[in-house]
Amino acid sequence: MADQSCLTVSLFVMALTCFMASVGRRVAVRRTRSRPLVRGLLLEAIATAELCACCFELIIVADNFGVAAYAAVLFALTVWWSNEWGEATACPYTHLEDVLDGKTDVRVAALKIWAQLTGGVLIFRYIQVIWWLELCDTHKNRAFEQCTADLQVPVLLGAAIEGVATALCRIASRAIADIEPKFASIIESFIGTSLVVAAFHFSGGYFNPALATALKLGCKGHTAYEHLIVYWAGACAGAVVGTLLYKHPFIKERILGPERAARLKKAL
Repeated sequence: MADQSCLTVSLFVMALTCFMASVGRRVAVRRTRSRPLVRGLLLEAIATAELCACCFELIIVADNFGVAAYAAVLFALTVWWSNEWGEATACPYTHLEDVLDGKTDVRVAALKIWAQLTGGVLIFRYIQVIWWLELCDTHKNRAFEQCTADLQVPVLLGAAIEGVATALCRIASRAIADIEPKFASIIESFIGTSLVVAAFHFSGGYFNPALATALKLGCKGHTAYEHLIVYWAGACAGAVVGTLLYKHPFIKERILGPERAARLKKAL
């Protein structure tokens, strides 16, 4: 196990990243008040860049301090992001869900997904510079090291794991939004983190195509085609299935209860 001071360095890198992203968000909102589409694109790019930068550093935490430390930091970050990102999601399939729900059109969804991928891919240069500085032993030789895939199971099984877990995440997220419990962000973050940890040693537990692409596309251990099947087709199919399942009256009544489900239906 690495020196605990290296964990402090990793936490500092993630805190600095979150701070800079927070500043960037506020500047973007202030400069685009009359251009909502541009604001939405910038917020998606910033959120995805923040997510991916922190998750690059979380790889360092997992490799050197174990999955428990990784999970604890991820949980804290997820709570922060749920209260900080606003309308941004940093996740492509949420915009597919919006298309299915009639909340947006395909053009806007495609633009937001493009913004997410741009932010996620470009941010590696920022992390690469930090790793190149080798502020701690855990960063040594990481800046230009060949990455390895997290997929430890057959491709179709990996896609199924990503898909099922994504469906569960989306059902839980929609249910929490409808129930509006106290500490909703903490509950949702706990569920998401638990599913990530459960899938960690099988598919990596990404449940987010943009995140998986930024961190693992082109890595040794799987082809680009296999990556797309597992992390894009699997996760997006899971999101669509989760959306359709949650809309089914039988499922919604079992989760929310008949009275609450009826009230929500009437409100629509």
